[in-house]
Amino acid sequence: MALKLIHPSSEAMSKIGQPPMEKPYQRLAANIHELVKQGEFLVGQRLPSERALAERFDVSRTSVREAIIALELQGVVEVRGGSGIYICQPQDAPTRLPVVQETGAGPFELLRARCLIESEIASLAATTRKDADLDKMFGALATMREQMHDKEANEAADRMYHLHIAESTGNSVLLQTVTNLWDQAKGPIWTQIEQHFHSPALRLQSQDDHQRIFAAIVSGDADAARLAMRAHLERVIGEFAQSWR
Repeated sequence: MALKLIHPSSEAMSKIGQPPMEKPYQRLAANIHELVKQGEFLVGQRLPSERALAERFDVSRTSVREAIIALELQGVVEVRGGSGIYICQPQDAPTRLPVVQETGAGPFELLRARCLIESEIASLAATTRKDADLDKMFGALATMREQMHDKEANEAADRMYHLHIAESTGNSVLLQTVTNLWDQAKGPIWTQIEQHFHSPALRLQSQDDHQRIFAAIVSGDADAARLAMRAHLERVIGEFAQSWR
């Protein structure tokens, strides 16, 4: 039986080469900025709560969080821990700065993807790892512990720990996937949200999480490894989403 070739529609072809669509947080940041320019939110006024903004614009609270970070980087709002988000005095600057036009995934989108993918990778690693793999994971854990008060060194060891877990599956595609996910954790939005919530206390909690993941992989317990990795990344999501007031 002859196969019928299906050609892409003209609409689909027209989208090839076009700029990627804006993320929800990017559209929301632009909408809030427009309301500021229109005078709905005045200089020095506190913005409504993240919950209220999420309900008004029909978006998730994490999209609101990312939009606020984008607006903070533009100098439109000021985040005051324990108090809330306040409108800043307008500055002589473009109305839309490049940060709002970032094409990468937002921090929460990225973390949720990691939670889904790396949890299954940890489960697989518990059944495929070799002694040499465990040695690499242990070495990264030790470096994280030694560099607890050096954020950059600790983060580099953290990255290597997760890559070693992926590497231990023996699947190069999974290793490349985790590498790509970690490489996306850069840029102004990610950096700014880390400045608000990444702390030595968070690194200590992550160290305990990593130890539990390692123990499950050492014991060959696939279910425990999956749950430990998921709990770790869900806790990070929760830390980054905690209220500012």
